[in-house]
Amino acid sequence: MRITRHLSQLWEKGTPVAGHLNTYFFFALLRVLLVFVPQLGYVHPDEFFQSVEVMTGDHFRLEHTRTWEFNNTMPVRSITLPWALLRVPWSFYEFAALYARSYWKVELINSYAYLVFPRLIYTLISYSNDWCLYRICRLYGLRHEIRLLALGSCWVLLVFGTRTFSNTLELAMCSWLLWLVAESMLKTNTVVYKKEYLEEKYDKAASISERVKIWKLKNALPAHNLQHLFAMSSICVAGVFNRPTFLLFGAPMVFFWLLRGMGTRSVNFRDFNLRIGLFCVCALPALLLFIFCDSLYYQHLTVGELHMLHLGIDNFVFTPWNFIKYNLDSAQTATHGVHPCYVHLLVNMPLLFNVLGFASLVAFAQLLLRFFCAEYQLLPRFQSIVSLMSGAIFVPLFFLSLINHQEPRFLLPLTFPLLLLHAPKLVTGFSATYPFQTQHRLLRWLYERILSRQASAPHLLRIWYVCNVVMTLFFGFIHQAGIFPLAQQMSRVVATKPTATHVHLLTSHTYSLPLHLVNVPSSRVLHFNPQTHQRYRHQRDFFLYEYGGLALDTVMHKVKLISGNCELKRNGPTRLRYKMYLALPASLSGELHEALKRSNASSYLNFELLSVFYPHLSTEAFPRLQGRHPCDVDAPHWTHDDLKGTCAVEQPPNFSLSYLSRQFSSIVHQFGLALYEIDVRRKQPRQETHMFHEDTASGTPLPKSPA
Repeated sequence: MRITRHLSQLWEKGTPVAGHLNTYFFFALLRVLLVFVPQLGYVHPDEFFQSVEVMTGDHFRLEHTRTWEFNNTMPVRSITLPWALLRVPWSFYEFAALYARSYWKVELINSYAYLVFPRLIYTLISYSNDWCLYRICRLYGLRHEIRLLALGSCWVLLVFGTRTFSNTLELAMCSWLLWLVAESMLKTNTVVYKKEYLEEKYDKAASISERVKIWKLKNALPAHNLQHLFAMSSICVAGVFNRPTFLLFGAPMVFFWLLRGMGTRSVNFRDFNLRIGLFCVCALPALLLFIFCDSLYYQHLTVGELHMLHLGIDNFVFTPWNFIKYNLDSAQTATHGVHPCYVHLLVNMPLLFNVLGFASLVAFAQLLLRFFCAEYQLLPRFQSIVSLMSGAIFVPLFFLSLINHQEPRFLLPLTFPLLLLHAPKLVTGFSATYPFQTQHRLLRWLYERILSRQASAPHLLRIWYVCNVVMTLFFGFIHQAGIFPLAQQMSRVVATKPTATHVHLLTSHTYSLPLHLVNVPSSRVLHFNPQTHQRYRHQRDFFLYEYGGLALDTVMHKVKLISGNCELKRNGPTRLRYKMYLALPASLSGELHEALKRSNASSYLNFELLSVFYPHLSTEAFPRLQGRHPCDVDAPHWTHDDLKGTCAVEQPPNFSLSYLSRQFSSIVHQFGLALYEIDVRRKQPRQETHMFHEDTASGTPLPKSPA
């Protein structure tokens, strides 16, 4: 109640502090609302295939894709954290869904639940970042309002913080670790200062009674040497098993924790070595737990072997070591993409943090300049919160830049220390005072026009808002956003199809489709019928073919092969019917038609446009701003098209409002994911064939295309 009363008073006064806090609460609420909307944007396949796809598929016995990272021979992903965060909550959710189905006739287990429920769990975990930031600000007397505002409005939290990435957990664990280290540093500094002060008073005491009093005060000081030891060691083990790159993020934090109080009379190298030894000992329980759970899941260790105690080194799996071995091979990491060493520094940092990313780089460059110029008195004290946060940013950034595969999400754990250090610049500007030691006309102009508070403060917060809104809309609602509606559509197709009918879905120039969202029972495990109390195996009836960025001519060749195989089964003894679909970006509709003509399949393959899922943008198939444009929403009119970049029914280029609106419409409608149903034209009876030729004298029916 006191907090609520205080916030209401701030609101009434209309202070900037109140405005920042209320804006933060708006973004904090928006973060959880975006989970339920939901965000249809598909940032990266690892959002699903490193945790949710396997855990949800295993729990509900659904068809799912087990990537190479989960192979039993050499697994590189620990299953313990995903199991605890997803399988256990799914059990409670399934129990609640059972009662909702029985009493209220409401089905809670569907594609929407498979998408939203795991995201809700990770979103709730992401709020711990806010709490840790608030706690550190309160401990060190820092302004928490603007820092919380920057954290809440950052698109990293609004998008990545609400997704099921292992990087999202890594961000949370780094925040926990920084909070514990910062609290331990402050307590050690306070206790050591008081202890040394009392020792000086003790030496100067004139009487025995005064010395006894000081001695009692010194013994009453709280212990600080091993503060948060078990919690920190356990977090480090969990972080390494979640993502072994946590070693790079956690190492500087643990180093600062080990060095607390060094250089004083109260703390020496014996304390340093004791901390290291006990830190390793306290990490053993968590380490053994993760190894044991992973070994059981990947079947390297069985209950029978445990009972008979027939155990060897091969019975245990250490997934972080497998991960490191894989990533040390540059040839293997190159298969995921090769990037120059400067991508993290010059591309990913500004992409994630925009103006604050630039501010952090400039601030660090200024620290390096002062160090090399021997201006040590201007550098922050080593055992200070500024040094801790700077080390937490630039030590992992340096080592991650040495790896040839660099993605923006790898830098998510830098969000917390970067915003804690530099978020106030959003309202104070880049520099409140002249930052250079020398006076020069060019430096003075740079400070007055760009860096000073008067020049930069009015614009930085606006730029921050605009950039984060744009990135949230793009990655949250546009980028590959047609995948989930496609999965829902295919779920309905599979649920309503006739019996003894196979469904084949081909995708091109899109991200991988998470199979568990289609909600198809698995054909690899036994299912239980609660009515007959019998176990049965579900026959596979949904087949997915993903062709990524293959040329459409190759895709058409695959279509002919699959349709031919399906026709053989349809005309064979089993008389197995089928449905075939093709999903690809709407911007490739013209290329699809041309590939169909080149493949000579238009005489017996019919493509019917079922639906277009908006919005959807594939970076592999950007909409074309120039060249051949559709003439209508369901265009181009292929029966009138001469395939030379023009359309007979399209208006000639001019600057009229009608022409420009059609061109704009043609561009907008390319931001979609088109779903075609593919049918094979079969031979008609003789009397019907004559009628068919009369009806189609104007031309052979060809597939439709979305704009």
